[in-house]
Amino acid sequence: MAEVLVLGSVNMDLVAEVDRLPRPGETLTGRGFATVPGGKGANQAVAAARLGMRTAMVGRVGKDGFGRILSDRLHAENVDTSALVASRKQPSGTALITLSPTDNQIIVVSGANAELGEADLDRLTPFFKKARVLLLQFEVPLPTVEKAAALAYLAGLTVIVDPAPAPKFGEPLSTDFCEYISVLTPNQTEAEQLTGIEILDVTGAIAAAEMLRGQGIEVVIITMGALGSVCTSANGSFAIPAFPVPVIDTIGAGDAFNGGLAAALCRADPALRLNDHNLLRPALDYASAVAALAVTRSGAQSAMPTAAEVEDFLKAR
Repeated sequence: MAEVLVLGSVNMDLVAEVDRLPRPGETLTGRGFATVPGGKGANQAVAAARLGMRTAMVGRVGKDGFGRILSDRLHAENVDTSALVASRKQPSGTALITLSPTDNQIIVVSGANAELGEADLDRLTPFFKKARVLLLQFEVPLPTVEKAAALAYLAGLTVIVDPAPAPKFGEPLSTDFCEYISVLTPNQTEAEQLTGIEILDVTGAIAAAEMLRGQGIEVVIITMGALGSVCTSANGSFAIPAFPVPVIDTIGAGDAFNGGLAAALCRADPALRLNDHNLLRPALDYASAVAALAVTRSGAQSAMPTAAEVEDFLKAR
């Protein structure tokens, strides 16, 4: 049975490469095109599986060609897809991505992901007997995410919530939901949207993290790309610098971090409390290394490193 559970989105990314982004009403000739399996849920599942974790994916795809490809890809990555359902009503989720050398535009069409609901929670709970961590994101209906968090937390799992895409600016997470979040992992932009605090440096990030933890969340980790990450718990706050690496593609970096964090927490000494910095510091180091390796490669799922690659990376530093 799985150690890491992921409930979330499974998408096919349709990526068009251009020299620059088009203006409204403008037609451009692209430089390349690719169909790439994605979705934050699926990306995080692949990240955890490549790190050696027994991983299960709970989600929905369409009963279409994309759905078969997405399911087969997860299975090939050793992700348990027994709780991945093919919808009869909706097509597979898609993300239309226009990618320039300096920027991108993304339109996400939820498709089958929007159907994730009570029946999927029934498929999730049988995994609780063996699982240690549940990974959640916001690309599927929020009420389902909130219920999944409550069920898993009360069953004794560590619940990691990646609040992406973030709610509207300044719109807080519900109090009841926060009580069931073990670790919240917004990036810099998402933390700003959740708190209204502008984050320009580590000091601003810690202030935002402390505000979020004050809402009832046990641990808050804010990732800031090249600025590293900060962590706040009942035992105080600390910062972890980023690993300096040549950046090729940042798509999927956050998913790599969350998959790495889940793997690190699964392997940690169960006698340590989650807010113990003797657990959190090495877990953040490990997750940061996973993300650092991912950004040195193109793509999302294809860029996720293996456990051996991460260990070699950390030993070399």
